[in-house]
Amino acid sequence: MPETAESLIPDEVAARVGTVVATATGAVVQRDWQRWAVSVREDNPLYFDGDYAREHGYADVICPPLYVQYAILGVTPIDTLRVDGSSGAASGNLTFPKCPKRMAGGESTTFLRPSYDGDVITSVRTVESIVEKQGRSGRFVLVTWKTAYTNQRRELVAEATTSMIARP
Repeated sequence: MPETAESLIPDEVAARVGTVVATATGAVVQRDWQRWAVSVREDNPLYFDGDYAREHGYADVICPPLYVQYAILGVTPIDTLRVDGSSGAASGNLTFPKCPKRMAGGESTTFLRPSYDGDVITSVRTVESIVEKQGRSGRFVLVTWKTAYTNQRRELVAEATTSMIARP
């Protein structure tokens, strides 16, 4: 970025690095995850067959790991979504007035233990970094969050690193 260029990152947004910007809690429900698994064509018997799951060392059928993120999502009416198509809640409603164009920058999730029917998952999302970069097509802002997913026993179930790109 040229030293004379005005930053794309508002000071009040930059100050949010290191802070928790979103928390959410939701129940893992067997019927819901099985419907989700069928809808994405995931037919792993660990998610449907208790005997099979127990034969493979689990207490019962387990939740598909990727479903854990969906178990905690709320519902947002379409007419209240932001221009970028999201509610903004999971991102902490970070605003970049000079960068209205948004796109996913990537996600990496590590799953540490299974979730079972009735588990209650809590996610805590923290802003890890907000940096301005120069790309081939111009300046942009890269935001990275860390999210921890724990169950009702305060056991860490999963950790995710997610990023978003905001462009002018």
